Amino acid sequence: MSSRSCDLLITNVLVLTMDEAYHRYSSGAVAISGDSIVAVGPEAEMRAAYAPAETFDGRGKVLMPGLVNAHTHAAMTLQRGLADDRRLDVWLMGYMMPVEKEFVSPDYCRLGTQIACAEMIRSGVTSFADMFYFEEDVARATADAGMRALCGQTVLKFPSPDAGSFEDSLAMARGFIERWKGHPLIIPAPAPHAPYTCTAEILRACTELALDHDVPLHIHISETALEVENSRREHGMPVVPWVKKQGLLEAKVLAAHCVHVDDGELRTFKHYNTGISHNPSSNLKLASGFAPVTKMLDLGLNVGIGTDGPASNNDLDMFEEVRLAAFLAKSTTNDPTALPARQALTMATRLGAQAMHIGHLTGSLEPGKRADLILVDLNQLHNLPHFTHDPDAVYARLVYAAHSHDVTDVMVNGRWLMRDRKLLTLNEEELLYAADGYARRIDQFLIEREGSVLRKLVAIGGAEQGESFEVQVKAKLTDDTQVVSVMEGKAVTMIRPRHYHQYDTYFLFADPAQGRLRYREDEFLGPDGKSQQMRARLTLTGPAKEDAFESVVLSRSRFIAPATYSLRFYREYFNPTGERTIEKDRRRWLIAFHGVEFFVNLDRLIKPAGDGFYVEIKARTWSRRDAKEKAIVMHELLALFGVTPDQIVTDDYTELVSGD
Repeated sequence: MSSRSCDLLITNVLVLTMDEAYHRYSSGAVAISGDSIVAVGPEAEMRAAYAPAETFDGRGKVLMPGLVNAHTHAAMTLQRGLADDRRLDVWLMGYMMPVEKEFVSPDYCRLGTQIACAEMIRSGVTSFADMFYFEEDVARATADAGMRALCGQTVLKFPSPDAGSFEDSLAMARGFIERWKGHPLIIPAPAPHAPYTCTAEILRACTELALDHDVPLHIHISETALEVENSRREHGMPVVPWVKKQGLLEAKVLAAHCVHVDDGELRTFKHYNTGISHNPSSNLKLASGFAPVTKMLDLGLNVGIGTDGPASNNDLDMFEEVRLAAFLAKSTTNDPTALPARQALTMATRLGAQAMHIGHLTGSLEPGKRADLILVDLNQLHNLPHFTHDPDAVYARLVYAAHSHDVTDVMVNGRWLMRDRKLLTLNEEELLYAADGYARRIDQFLIEREGSVLRKLVAIGGAEQGESFEVQVKAKLTDDTQVVSVMEGKAVTMIRPRHYHQYDTYFLFADPAQGRLRYREDEFLGPDGKSQQMRARLTLTGPAKEDAFESVVLSRSRFIAPATYSLRFYREYFNPTGERTIEKDRRRWLIAFHGVEFFVNLDRLIKPAGDGFYVEIKARTWSRRDAKEKAIVMHELLALFGVTPDQIVTDDYTELVSGD
């Protein structure tokens, strides 16, 4: 019988196919033609059956499928080590996104991805699932490096580095998919970032896009307990039921993290064939929790392993990730038999590819699949000796003892990307030089920003940056009778009354020039004294006093921003040197007096408790002349309130309650 031809025959290797039957050939060989595997089997049989154009001696190494990194943000190599040891919300909203807004560009994404590809190739990764901005540039850099990737174009409900609106990012995703679908290495996809950064409309639109083009959809799901709590509060249900309600799970979904999911949600995933990416290092580093991986696997879910982005891990080392996944499963279940080595390695190969919905292409060494493979040298000091009585021992050696630098050769789609530890498609020296340039620029940006409370406020969005001035005067009263009488009388024109319960937290900073930042929760009270709604906002005040007209102070007005995050977030983000809290009951009136509009606040301190009341009159102004004229009218109003000069106070509440 004549031999069949093939382009390459890799011989003298221990072949781990990682197929469903876990075929293993201790003296094995793999035949490759073009971009695909044509046969796998014992070396003697393969040599007899195939006449290769080239033979490659594997020198006794392990030949196995390339590792599949089921979730990452490759270009974030340029943000590695940027803001470590912070909570997820502070890390993401306070540092990652502001830096991305300032620096992320097509060039940034190409360079960051090239660095990531070099790192992943060196550690035996042949396929990865990505989600970032300018994803077409990520895809181009990945394809040029020769790697396989599911590339998800990020879609958000707020402006991003590559799109001014949701509609823009969705259009980018659509164009990207149309141009790249059918590429031999790149699988384009829409990537709605997460339910909490998207709207129901965005999730539905991304689902429709994925279904129309028959491509996967990549999203973060239930990464933190807070995300689930917020979903219950806002939607009346946890995250998974809510995204199911939007039709999201009809698409070929790759769901990253899935840390805080219950048994019912896992069954929902199983019903819809949702792929899951487990990210142990990232979840541990950000203290997000422990995904119920063993339950997922017991249900038959396709669960892969991901490194997450190199800014939250901080590496792309899948050998480390697989080892950690196995250890975590044992620890969280208190069962040393949980997630054995072979199953953990399956998650990093075949199951990971199936989770990404590319299992028909890669993840195992089988005829017809693409030639995505690696050679691993286990004849290293840290991996000796080799016992053979247990046929599964090789899986344990790979998971528990092997390191990424044991990978010597990497092939993707039938093309060598690394031979004998030498990268063939990327220039590491050039990448290091370019990365250093970005690091210097980002460092300078953060150094300048960290020195300014205002810049930090603006960086997280929503701050009104136009400055103004206001004139104000405050007096302490023994009772509120006279003020209320004037407000209800005919001496003033009532425009709008309000009643609040206010909770104020003031952040103080070592440099007085930074001003004071106030986090306020306003509870609106109805005529019956019951709460009707709540509003939270931040107010940054500048220097306390610009000028004074007798007892009336001219002060620089505020920068105001909506407080969309928690008090804890702002405390960790702004890192104040001191903090003071005040709770008060406030009646506020907007009135006109002698043709001038004023706000009149009548306050009663609750915490710390105080006796009497404080009346405060305020008005916006844009010139010193106008300020002087308004100060005269304010003194007339004070007289109506029965305020005497000795009752005037010039300190603000933080000074009054502290005694400073």
